[in-house]
Amino acid sequence: MFKPPKGVFMYVSNLHEFGRLLPTEGYNASRLHSDLWEIFDNPLDWREKYIHPKYSEIFTGGVVEEPCPDVFWFPIFSETTCDELVEEVENYGEWSGGKSEDKRLVGGYENVPTDDIHMTQVGLDQVWLHFIREYIGPVALKLFSGYHTKGFAMLNFVVKYTPERQAYLKPHHDSSTFTINIALNNKGTDYQGGGCKFHRYNCAVESPRKGWSFIHPGRLTHLHEGLATTNGTRYIAVSFVDP
Repeated sequence: MFKPPKGVFMYVSNLHEFGRLLPTEGYNASRLHSDLWEIFDNPLDWREKYIHPKYSEIFTGGVVEEPCPDVFWFPIFSETTCDELVEEVENYGEWSGGKSEDKRLVGGYENVPTDDIHMTQVGLDQVWLHFIREYIGPVALKLFSGYHTKGFAMLNFVVKYTPERQAYLKPHHDSSTFTINIALNNKGTDYQGGGCKFHRYNCAVESPRKGWSFIHPGRLTHLHEGLATTNGTRYIAVSFVDP
């Protein structure tokens, strides 16, 4: 047996990970991509599979961009997350059609409607809110110094833009303190056109990157519009945070 010199404190740490036990009682294998729901029961594997590999670089510098004033752009989702989320909503298939009359909303009316599916409709609402608190909250605090988000969002949804159904979105403000807008597929491969224009600054972001998110103030200063998708299908995930 190894015996350290008398009076010398030694600390030994095993840095090798040999695996971990996972709870399986709540795992629902009937879903198309059941792992998406594992953010609570299996957070380490969930992060490894679904969060962008460059996420941690947001906090160490070099990866966040600011294409327009107070519009920040950063990596958040892996390719797998984007693909599985699109497949989940398409599997559900009940798109709203971009109509103002909307029974999903309190009051039944949407002033600036999109062709979308809400996270509540596919059962991802609690997962999504936890994702906002765990992964978006720290980013918001870094980029908007002094603001501590409540991580609350009533509207979380995937939008589908196509030339045939809804190609663009008229200028509007969001009912949020800040908004996140995550690109779920690739411009040039999956669709043409698209992007977002911020009117106050005459500034547009026309080449969204799959798995990257915009974050910007929702009210007053950041009137914006969704630029027309001219070919193919564009998907984005949107949340209005702290309404």
